[in-house]
Amino acid sequence: MDQIQAIQKRHSVRKYVGREIEEELQEKLRVEINTCNERSGLHIQLVTNEPDAFGGFMAHYGKFSQVTNYVALIGKSGPDLEEKIGYYGEQIVLKAQQLGLNTCWVAMTFSKRKSKCRVEKGEKLVCVLAIGYGKTQGIPHKSKPIESLCKADGELPGWFQSGMEAAMLAPTAINQQKFLISLLENGVKAESTGGFYSRVDLGIVKYHFEIGAGITNFNWV
Repeated sequence: MDQIQAIQKRHSVRKYVGREIEEELQEKLRVEINTCNERSGLHIQLVTNEPDAFGGFMAHYGKFSQVTNYVALIGKSGPDLEEKIGYYGEQIVLKAQQLGLNTCWVAMTFSKRKSKCRVEKGEKLVCVLAIGYGKTQGIPHKSKPIESLCKADGELPGWFQSGMEAAMLAPTAINQQKFLISLLENGVKAESTGGFYSRVDLGIVKYHFEIGAGITNFNWV
C-alpha cells in the first residue's frame, strides 16, 4: 500500500478490540517516529498498553473504547508547533495505515494528566493519536466542494488537482475543513481560515497535498 492508497483507505476509528500491537509493528512505528522527530525537532512518543489516558469520562463522552495505545504529539512551544504536529503526526498516521493499524486524531477527549508520556520543560502535549486494531475500518467523511477549498486563476493543473483531491481527504477537527489552498504565480499557498485546532489541521492538509501533488512539482509560499 503506497501513501495515496493509505490516504484513500484511512478513516478515523474510535472503537478498538483491545489487541496488543505486535512488537515488530511497534518497532516500525518507532522508526517512523524517530525519523519525524529528527526532521522536526518534535518529541513524539509511542505509548503502548496504557489504558488510563482513555479510561475516564472524557473518552467515554468522545465515544472511545478499548484505546490502550496512542502516539503523544509533543514539541517545544512556539508559533509553528501546531502546524508541525499536524504535518508529522499525519505522516505517522499514514504509516500506521500501511502497517494495517487504525488511528484517530484526539485533541480533547482524553486525559492529559493521566497519559504516560514525557513532557519536558518548555514542551506542550498538543494532542494524541489513538492507534491499534479497530472494530471497524471507519467511514469516509463528507467533503466541501473543491471550489470552496482552493483558489486559482484559470484551469487547475493536473498536479494541483491531484493535490487537492488528497487534501480533501485529510482529517480535520469536527470535519470543519477550515483551509484554503491558492495557486499563485510563484508557488502554492496554504492557509487556515480559523476554527478549532485549525493550525493542526493545516499541517495535516499540507502533508496530504504534497503527497497528491508531488513535492517536486511546486514550492510552498
